Amino acid sequence: MWTVLGADRLRDFPWLDAYRPWGISPVSFLEIQFLAEVGRLEVRQPAFSRAVAADPRFVIDEVPLVALVEKALPLSWTRDPFDRLLAAHCEARRVPLCSLDRGIQARHRFLVRELGN
Repeated sequence: MWTVLGADRLRDFPWLDAYRPWGISPVSFLEIQFLAEVGRLEVRQPAFSRAVAADPRFVIDEVPLVALVEKALPLSWTRDPFDRLLAAHCEARRVPLCSLDRGIQARHRFLVRELGN
């Protein structure tokens, strides 16, 4: 999602293109909305979500809610509901997660190789 926002931090991750198209959990859109509401991001919804959906670099991957919650229940290592749901999404699909969150990096078992585990 940081690619759409034009974040400078992406310069440190030239390997990201190897994972295209990037799968996006709908949970990410809700988290971005929350961050915008508290002033941590400047994003206009629903324009942002529509731009991501139309961008061929991304695939919005919908996991059934029951499966998502089932995978999220045992992830007691975080109290952040978004981290828990995003990690659960990756577990449900058995795909790697690309996150700079240190808590996720320390505890989640499905990370992109370049971030280590």
